[in-house]
Amino acid sequence: MPTSIDLLLTNAIVLTMDKNFSKYENGAVAIKDDSIVAVGDSEELETEYQAKEIIDCNGKVLMPGLVDAHTHVPMNLLRGLADDLRLDVWLLGYMMPVEREFVDPDFVRLGTALACAELIRSGVTSFADMYYYEDQVAQATAEAGLRAVVGQSVLKFPSPDAATYEEALSAAEDLIKKWKGHPLITPAVAPHAHYTSTEDILAAAVELAIKYDVPLHTHVAETTQEVEDTVHEHGMPVVPYIKKHGLLKTKLIAAHCVHIDEGEIDTLQEYGAGAAHNPTSNLKLASGIAPVPTMLENNLNVGIGTDGVCSNNDLDMFEEIRLTALLGKGSTGDPTVIPAKTAIAMATRIGAKAIHLGDITGSLEPGKRADLILVNLAALHNSPRFYNAADGIYTQLVYAAKSTDVTDVMVNGKWLMRAQELLTIKEKELLPQAQAYAKRIDDFLFKREESVFSKLIAIGGAVEQESYEVQVKVRIPSSEPIIQTIQEKLEILYQRHYHEFDTYFEFKNTNEGWLRYREDEYLDEEGKISKVRYRLTLIGPPREEHFPSDVLLSRSRFLAPAIHSLRFYREYFKPSGETFIEKNRLRWRILFQDTAFYINLDQLKQPDLGAFLEVKSRTWSLEDAEHKAQMAGDLLEYLGISPEEGKTQDYVKVIETEQA
Repeated sequence: MPTSIDLLLTNAIVLTMDKNFSKYENGAVAIKDDSIVAVGDSEELETEYQAKEIIDCNGKVLMPGLVDAHTHVPMNLLRGLADDLRLDVWLLGYMMPVEREFVDPDFVRLGTALACAELIRSGVTSFADMYYYEDQVAQATAEAGLRAVVGQSVLKFPSPDAATYEEALSAAEDLIKKWKGHPLITPAVAPHAHYTSTEDILAAAVELAIKYDVPLHTHVAETTQEVEDTVHEHGMPVVPYIKKHGLLKTKLIAAHCVHIDEGEIDTLQEYGAGAAHNPTSNLKLASGIAPVPTMLENNLNVGIGTDGVCSNNDLDMFEEIRLTALLGKGSTGDPTVIPAKTAIAMATRIGAKAIHLGDITGSLEPGKRADLILVNLAALHNSPRFYNAADGIYTQLVYAAKSTDVTDVMVNGKWLMRAQELLTIKEKELLPQAQAYAKRIDDFLFKREESVFSKLIAIGGAVEQESYEVQVKVRIPSSEPIIQTIQEKLEILYQRHYHEFDTYFEFKNTNEGWLRYREDEYLDEEGKISKVRYRLTLIGPPREEHFPSDVLLSRSRFLAPAIHSLRFYREYFKPSGETFIEKNRLRWRILFQDTAFYINLDQLKQPDLGAFLEVKSRTWSLEDAEHKAQMAGDLLEYLGISPEEGKTQDYVKVIETEQA
């Protein structure tokens, strides 16, 4: 007597994507509840099983649903926001400032719903996500009916959903407790990357992942800069560093892995880690080409990911599969590398293993969940079909088929799309909501782009300095008499020796002032570099007050640590001009008439303008500034310099005047 089942899909080209790449030209799949019962020839299964419903697939390809091994689905609301930029400028100059301003639970739910609609239409049934408010990602994904690994992001600096990393770790644990055991959602902890984490964060994330037996999702060796910085700071490449901190003891999902060598690949494989190859994102951000052929040769489970739409700009896994195959060939010069069926395996069975879901999805085999898609290969761009090549059906899917050929999608035994009609998401209701967010974000960026100050604040870390600056500088023929007076007659609070490199950014709107990027080399008593400091200072235009010696300036000043490269700031702020100054500086903080002042003795090397004496102080108080203005003139006289010779300009203006 035939076995009773819920659904029998017949008359399909069945690609099981199992280890043997079993396929059936006139195949069928039997389904009961949420799982696959049997796969085989249509005639055999029609005899063996009695189904409540039989669906004739009309010769379409029936295959496992695709697995997107790395993405950030809520970022669908930020598609096309800032393109054609370097990764650091894109991420730190645009993405993170906008996220700090706009990302909240409503943003995340809407972005996730949009992404789920796009993923279903492109044949994706499972994905691995990393973002903020991942509980909302889980909710929206479960409602859409997709399967996902949802990783709560943890960073060392404040994020949209956590003021501290301790809060982010707590949110990750809450997520795990709530969703672990759900039929569709696998919770995870996601320290963004080792360079945006601390050792404590990595240790806590590893502890969580092991305690609850959940995946740990993180970015690994995405750029050469990341690798170089890791070697410089820690004396080892990225994979050895994360191994040292225990990440390989977890169910690791290592996103990107663009710049890893064969030894690191072997290490990842030995510990059962999964890698996520993101070809479009890596090309668009010029991060490089991952050594996927070597990964496959060394049996590393490497899946394919779209990354977020901000660096792609879509969630089309058919594009990623095709590009994976082509990049492998182009980067090695070998057209046989990453054949079509291997590329599809990376997006199905191997990809499921890479995100640690290989025991339940990724192939059409009895016992696995009914996660599958139907693909129509009868369209013009797929015609005709040849039968002489054993793997012809795979090459047709990879090199000719499009995501728009996907007609039906099932996850966990439930249809999410039938005849290209979404059943669980009302996409037409989502699109106007998305455009409303775009309008708000546009307004935010238009306003920010009008102001250097706003752009500085947007990337974080800026602190306002005292409003009133007492400053006067005088060109001097020799420093020795002044040094002698300072050392013999003034009370010295401390002394420093610097080698300074200043790049002043100028802007068309002179009311913006100057942005100064400074590299300070601290020199010890032997003149050797003891440490280096990088700072940004936004110097507003001076509003000169008329006091004795004309030494009082009132201006805005904002100081921020310069944690990125000069190139980053040049591309981010887009100055209209630059002035470079190199100088040797001796600095004293002294007491003069019970009042603290800075005395700088500067030797300008580039441009070669000789020696200057500078007296400086700052205060929040106008009354105090007026008092110090008088005293600054007195201090100059005490040092043997006439106050009338003084200049109140910054060096950038002194140079401009001299060169004019």
